[in-house]
Amino acid sequence: METEHWLRTELYFGIGPLDDVSAAAHQQRWREFLDREITPRFPDGLTIYDVHGQWRASGRSEIQHERSKEVMLIYRDTAQHRADIEAIRAAWKKLSGDESVLRVTQPAEVAF
Repeated sequence: METEHWLRTELYFGIGPLDDVSAAAHQQRWREFLDREITPRFPDGLTIYDVHGQWRASGRSEIQHERSKEVMLIYRDTAQHRADIEAIRAAWKKLSGDESVLRVTQPAEVAF
């Protein structure tokens, strides 16, 4: 299989404050989002990590600590895949009210 023109993208989604007592509700919302928005766009596979993150909103001095999900996608570099990733990011921001979904993309050499 040809391994050229593949990308690896990591997306970071904040799913709720570390000290939030409604963590189960946040997990359920995440699972529904994954099933509705991400899996249909990348049905061949993906990897999800539970992570904790911190960030500071623009114009604020306090640091936010959050439960987060990192989604790693490895895919052929196509316009459709790039559009799908941006649609996922926009959908999460709309659903969650978050300011951003961090995206890190780099070339990937893959073999199956």
